[in-house]
Amino acid sequence: MTARKLSPTILREYDIRGIVDDTLDADDVRAIAHAFASIVSQGGGQTIAIGYDGRLSSPALEAAAVEGLKAAGMDVYRVGLGPSPMLYYATHEIPADAGMMITGSHNPPEYNGIKLSIGGKSFFGEDIQKLGRMAAAGDFVDGEGTATDKPLQNDYVARLLSDYQGTKELSVAWDAGNGAAGDALVKLVAGLPGRHVLLNETIDGTFPAHHPDPTVEANLAQLKQAVADNNCDLGIAFDGDGDRIGIVDGQGRVLWGDQMMVILASEVLADLPGSTIIIDVKASQVFFDEIERMGGKPMMWKTGHSLIKSKMAETGAPLAGEMSAHIFFKHRFYGFDDALYAAVRLLSIVASSDQSLADMLDAMPNMLNTPEIRFDCSEDRKFALVEEVAERLNGIEGITVHDMDGVRVQTPDGWWLLRASNTQAVLVARCESSTAEGLERLKEELTSQLRQSGLEPPDLN
Repeated sequence: MTARKLSPTILREYDIRGIVDDTLDADDVRAIAHAFASIVSQGGGQTIAIGYDGRLSSPALEAAAVEGLKAAGMDVYRVGLGPSPMLYYATHEIPADAGMMITGSHNPPEYNGIKLSIGGKSFFGEDIQKLGRMAAAGDFVDGEGTATDKPLQNDYVARLLSDYQGTKELSVAWDAGNGAAGDALVKLVAGLPGRHVLLNETIDGTFPAHHPDPTVEANLAQLKQAVADNNCDLGIAFDGDGDRIGIVDGQGRVLWGDQMMVILASEVLADLPGSTIIIDVKASQVFFDEIERMGGKPMMWKTGHSLIKSKMAETGAPLAGEMSAHIFFKHRFYGFDDALYAAVRLLSIVASSDQSLADMLDAMPNMLNTPEIRFDCSEDRKFALVEEVAERLNGIEGITVHDMDGVRVQTPDGWWLLRASNTQAVLVARCESSTAEGLERLKEELTSQLRQSGLEPPDLN
C-alpha cells in the first residue's frame, strides 16, 4: 500500500476524527488501518476486532479499514454495527490483541473517525501522532490477512444483563438518540423488569430527533418530556456511540457526571470499602466530600477518557468517571467506558433502594456553580496562559492549587478551574461555591487572572 499523508487536523489527542470526504476519506482510513495493524504486528499481535457506528459513512469506512488491516497480515474479526463499548467487549471476549472502532462519537453527521486500543489499553496521544507519521512514510508491515464475521451483540447484551440486581420494578424512559446503541438497547430492555419507554431507538446516521450528546441539556428535552408524560422514575440517554450517558430523575432534573458517580460509588464502596474512586478536575467538591463520607478515597485526575482509563489501571481503582459522563467500571466489569452498563448498574441501585433517584439527588449537598464555560484561545497561547496563572498563584497563602491539568484553585469560598482543552483552541473555566457571595468572589478572581494574562474574560454566568 502506498504512503498517505493525513490531514493533521484529524490526528487528535484521544482518537482520529474528521469530516468525511474532506479531511477524512476511505483512502485515509485504509492507510490508518494499515499503519495501526503494523504497530500491532510489531508488538507481536495478530488479531484485531473492528466495529462501526450508525453513521451513513461508517459501513464504507469499515470496509476500507478491513482492507488496511488485512494488508498487514492481520486476522480481523468484524463485530458489525453497534456501540463502541460492544467493540471493547469483543476485544476482551474473542479475545483480540487490538480493537478498532469506526465512529464519529457525538459529532455532527458529516463527521466520522476511529477509536483505537491495544491490549485493552487506549491508543492515544503520541501513539496517534506516530501512526500519522508511519502512514505518511508508507512505513507498513505487509502480509495477507483474513476477515471473519463475528456478530456478538446478543452475548454483549446478556453480559450487561448479568449484573442487574434490582428488587423492585421501575418505569424508565430511554433515548438512544438514533445512535449506535439503539439495537442493543431494544434487546436490553426486553430483558429488564419494569416498564420501558423507548425514544429514537432506530439507528439513523442523520440524527433526525436531536444531536446525540446527552451532556448538553437542550438535547435532553425530549427525554424530560417523556419522563413527565409517562410518570417515569427516571430517564436515560446515550451519545452517538454509546460510551457516554445522560440521566434525568423523575422530576426532570439532570444528574451531571459527578452526581452520577456519587450514586454509583455507593454500591462499589459497600462491596470494596476504602477503594480509590477517580474523577476529573472539573468535578464538584461534593463528589470528593461524599466519597470520603462513604469511606472511599477520592482521586482527582486529568480530563480525558484515555488519561482516566490509564490512571485507573495504574491505581487499581474499581470505578472512575468524568464530568463528560464517561463512566468506567472495573468492579465486576472490564474497566472501559460503557453507558449501557452504567445504566444497568444505576437501575440496580435505584431498584434495590427505598429511595427514588430524586431522593438520592436531594440528599446531596446543594452547591452553586457556573456551567462549564468554553472560550476561544489560540493553540499557541492556551497552555502558556494557564502556566502563567499557575506561576502567579504559586506560594500564595490561604489557597491550594492543583495543577495536574490546568489550575484548580481551592479557596475558603470554594474553587475555580482554568484549563486548556486538549482537542480545541479553547480554554475551559468553572467556579463553584456554597454561597452566592462566594461564587461572585471566585468569578472575580478568575476574571482578574485572565486579564493579567492579556485575555478579556468571557461572561462567567
